[in-house]
Amino acid sequence: MNAERLGAMVKKEFVQMFRDQASLRLMLLVPVMQLLIFGFAIRTDVRDLPTVVFDQSRTQESRAFVQALIGTDNFAIKADVRSYADAIEAVDAGRARAAVVLPPDYARNLKRGQPAQVQVLVDASDPTASQSAIAAAQLVGQRTNMTILAKSVNNGRAVGLPVDVRVRPLYNPALRNAVYIVPGLIGMILSNILIIITALAIVRERETGTLEQLIVTPLAKWEIMLGKIIPYVFVGYVQMTSVLVVGHYLFHVPIRGPLLALYVATLVFIVANLGLGLFISTLGRNQAQVTQTAFLFLLPNVLLSGFMFPREAMPVGARVAGLILPLTYYLQLVRGIVLKGNGLTQLWPQWLALLGFAFAFFSFATRRFSKTLE
Repeated sequence: MNAERLGAMVKKEFVQMFRDQASLRLMLLVPVMQLLIFGFAIRTDVRDLPTVVFDQSRTQESRAFVQALIGTDNFAIKADVRSYADAIEAVDAGRARAAVVLPPDYARNLKRGQPAQVQVLVDASDPTASQSAIAAAQLVGQRTNMTILAKSVNNGRAVGLPVDVRVRPLYNPALRNAVYIVPGLIGMILSNILIIITALAIVRERETGTLEQLIVTPLAKWEIMLGKIIPYVFVGYVQMTSVLVVGHYLFHVPIRGPLLALYVATLVFIVANLGLGLFISTLGRNQAQVTQTAFLFLLPNVLLSGFMFPREAMPVGARVAGLILPLTYYLQLVRGIVLKGNGLTQLWPQWLALLGFAFAFFSFATRRFSKTLE
């Protein structure tokens, strides 16, 4: 081994590394981004689940029970509803993650020494987010019973358990992780793969010279961009269908909602990701730069969208950052349709958000594509 030749080779690599300023910035930025996301944004201890209350008793005793739930920091009361159907609808639509139902005879039964039932409905589609809420509701029931029993003993009365807290996990009663993960995998796979392959397709054609041949044709810029993404729409549908079929038959993931709504929502999501991939392709000159730029986006896309970690557990800044990611809205759509049986009528805000992303990314990519060619 010749030390001088090896030293020259190492020196050349360092010089080349520092000349590529874009790659150097990404190499330094990605570790810092990972540190910040995992250090500040990623938490599994879910607090302040949005909760609605259907209090038919409307007494001091029923309000005390609700306040005890709030005191655990696991529940954040967002609204009072007027019926049991409204409580279920709020959880179905995603406006609430839990619902508390107190019967009309709650206080009367407590005063008579009879069991008073309380029902707590918890959205268990995400087992991680729901387990702490389920445990907190059961703990409040135990503490309430201990307080009431202590008073009864002091008064010389012997009673059974006064409060019967019945927690009902919705959508995923067995709290199986596969039920939550498999629908999310549809969005994650579509997002990551479609962005990468679309971004690389444009750069690869630019490097091989075939892009210039397309430019001299009568096709408009937007027609070139649209023609690039249409084949990948079919690729995305094949990927989605494969995951859906395998997940249903192998992991027993239920499909409760209309498939037509799922395919319509997926079309908009696919177009949004393909538009983003095209936009990323205009930000780099070669495949290495485009891949690094895509990875810079894909990291928060996976970690802040709610795919791996509950968004309810994230600080406000991380939740706001997640709102600019199409995957955040698609995960709510796909899980709402597959697990909760919703349609687009219940999930129209998420669908409109994806539609806006699709239009914006495709427009930006087309405009940027024209400028880079000039």
